[in-house]
Amino acid sequence: MTTIPLIIGLVLGAAVLVGYVLVMIGMRQEDRRMSLGGVPPTRAAGLARRVTGCHVRG
Repeated sequence: MTTIPLIIGLVLGAAVLVGYVLVMIGMRQEDRRMSLGGVPPTRAAGLARRVTGCHVRG
């Protein structure tokens, strides 16, 4: 019974880590292109814009 919270914690930790890596990849792609005014080139870049608040509305 004590292993269930441990497994849930590990799964949530892995999900946070994967999300962090995706945002970092997207930020690096945006940094190379210097193009925050247009449509994001990849999904990772779009996720990075959403998380950091630099997304284009419209």
